Amino acid sequence: MSFQEMSLARFSEALASGTPTPGGGCASALAGTLAAGLTAMVARTTAGSKKFADRAEQMNAIAAEADRLRGEFLGLVDEDAAAFDHVMAAFRMPKETPEQQTARSQAIQQAYKTAVEPPMKVCARSLRVLELALQVAEQGNPSAASDAGVGALLAATALEGGALNVQINLGSIKDEAFRGAQAERVRAAQSQGQALRDKALAAVRGKLA
Repeated sequence: MSFQEMSLARFSEALASGTPTPGGGCASALAGTLAAGLTAMVARTTAGSKKFADRAEQMNAIAAEADRLRGEFLGLVDEDAAAFDHVMAAFRMPKETPEQQTARSQAIQQAYKTAVEPPMKVCARSLRVLELALQVAEQGNPSAASDAGVGALLAATALEGGALNVQINLGSIKDEAFRGAQAERVRAAQSQGQALRDKALAAVRGKLA
């Protein structure tokens, strides 16, 4: 069974077990799933209210995009775990001969590069959810303001968690050009994400006040 098909109880048990997967990367993707779900909920709550009929079309579009992102995050829970398993498989390759050692080293490096991809996708999708969360925080139904705020917080957590998982994999990659480019992508996403998170929370707190 894939992790995304587990109940919350079983997933939390797997997360707490002594196995390396699911780990922080999977948890970050799950946080993104929850963030997208809350964003969609606030958008639909707003679209369904006669009081906000003037923005129903916009909110329905936000809900539809958030639904798509939610599905992508769920897929990334398993994708992240699979990428880590490939790293471990590379380390288990034979290394008795020089040829085997070279092949193993190359496989490990490629596996680490591949392992960067899922958490990087989490970062990118989290950034988009934060953009949507900001919209529903500012223009959504005030009665769901706290939900918009939690959505923004979860998206920010997913982004930062994804960034940490990119960074730990980059530490094992020898390709300096690749490492530098990916590190810059992460820094840019974190900077944008922090700004969006702060704006969304400011909007939420304004409504709660």
